[in-house]
Amino acid sequence: MRITRERMLMDMAKVVAQRSTCSRMSVGVIVAAESRPLVSGYNGAPSGMDHCDHTCTCLPDTIRGGEVMEWRAELHERGCPAGDPCKIAVHAEANAIAHAAKNGISLDLAHLFTTMAPCYPCSQLIINAGIVAVAYSIEYRDVSGLSLLREAGVQVCRLA
Repeated sequence: MRITRERMLMDMAKVVAQRSTCSRMSVGVIVAAESRPLVSGYNGAPSGMDHCDHTCTCLPDTIRGGEVMEWRAELHERGCPAGDPCKIAVHAEANAIAHAAKNGISLDLAHLFTTMAPCYPCSQLIINAGIVAVAYSIEYRDVSGLSLLREAGVQVCRLA
């Protein structure tokens, strides 16, 4: 069965996410015009810098008897890298938009496909880049970015 172009682009974003250099979360983005990919981006440390490392340093029995079922900050000891948000990684959306700018690729009227709904600062970049539609797979814990996109007239949809 032939997949839709939207499904193809989201699946491509999922593949791009596998290039992430952040050990906490992997996010991938494809920006497309007329259903053709223009640029991709994934989250990770700035070029040439050490990759993010969020390896848990807690004692094994401090986290649910040594087994972590899902990532949640409250399950980790204070100071554990796995319990803190990443402050090193550049977000996938920002990397894709920066790559387009660096290479003179216009994103005006483009559509963005991302594995994780954009945060507020990335939504600001998306709006200013002229992107008119965003499809996301997983909802981000803070939905203010989605609200901002909708307020600015950007089409938003979930494509799991």
